[in-house]
Amino acid sequence: MSLREKIESDYKNALKSKDKNKISTYRLILSGIKDLDINNRSGPNKKDTDDEDIKKLLKKMIKQRSESIEVYKKNNRNDLLEIEENEVNVLSEYLPKQMSEEETISICKKIIEKTGANSIKEMGKVMGKLKQNYSDTIDFSKAGALIKDLLTNK
Repeated sequence: MSLREKIESDYKNALKSKDKNKISTYRLILSGIKDLDINNRSGPNKKDTDDEDIKKLLKKMIKQRSESIEVYKKNNRNDLLEIEENEVNVLSEYLPKQMSEEETISICKKIIEKTGANSIKEMGKVMGKLKQNYSDTIDFSKAGALIKDLLTNK
């Protein structure tokens, strides 16, 4: 079952159970997928929307909501905070589990050792290896900051 089919099936189940929070989140996801379909059909690189495209969309949506969550926390908007957190939970169901901070630190240190990177100028090498091996399971914004910190303090 493709990711799109799974999302559509879960959307139908949410409609049957009348779960308003999930219904609105699934509608956002499906509308994003339709936008992807339109973008992929037009332009020079015509292709069908695949699971990788949908995963990128979901990651982008999670990132947007995470930024909103930070703003809502600062401004004590618990009503909006709860909505965003519920959306993140639904979106996260369709992505591989993200690594913990400890796992990310460990992997970054190992890759820095393997590549022999010893300055900030070689950060691209390390990030390239991370993307090659851990593209689905690592948060690159956190990893980038961590690698930068590790390389500048060498």
